[in-house]
Amino acid sequence: MPSLFRRKSTDVVDESAASAPADETPVTHARSHTPGKGRETPKRPGAARRPGGAGPPLTKEEAKQRRRQVRAEAAAEFRREGGPRDRGPERLLARNVVDSRRTVGTWFFGGALIVLIGSNAAMPAVVRLVSNLLWGALALGVVIDSILISRKIKKLVRERFPRTQQRLGSLYLYAIMRSITFRRMRAPEPRVNLGDPV
Repeated sequence: MPSLFRRKSTDVVDESAASAPADETPVTHARSHTPGKGRETPKRPGAARRPGGAGPPLTKEEAKQRRRQVRAEAAAEFRREGGPRDRGPERLLARNVVDSRRTVGTWFFGGALIVLIGSNAAMPAVVRLVSNLLWGALALGVVIDSILISRKIKKLVRERFPRTQQRLGSLYLYAIMRSITFRRMRAPEPRVNLGDPV
């Protein structure tokens, strides 16, 4: 005997369908069980896309080549423009002062390598003595050169930028570190030639 307080599930469905307005279409929430039908293929996590988002994802070799190209472009830009610490007219002036002259510091590391080899205990005493004298001469030359560079920077900055907020000690250290770097390895690259007036 059927219960008086419970309807069959089919009766409920039929009644709800009949009570729905005629102009509304029932929304179907069921998903298709067929993969790939009417849906975009899921993307692999971490898959690199081509520049501009066009075309299929990059292959491993293409992604590696792309990263290498990006690094090369960033290095070239840094060599031309430098980084945040190279910004400002005072820094440009300090670079030009260093780049317009020959500095003892450019020979410092090469001389240090010779001194290191010549100071070996297996070397004759005369060679070790010459190496020590060379080391002393290089160190003294770097000190004198650094003093001259700092004095020139101080003079030019006070003449051209009397209201500068740049600390002179920071400029001196910036110029000295540049002076002991090989000219071809300096970044930003030199904008003046040797002997040019600054």
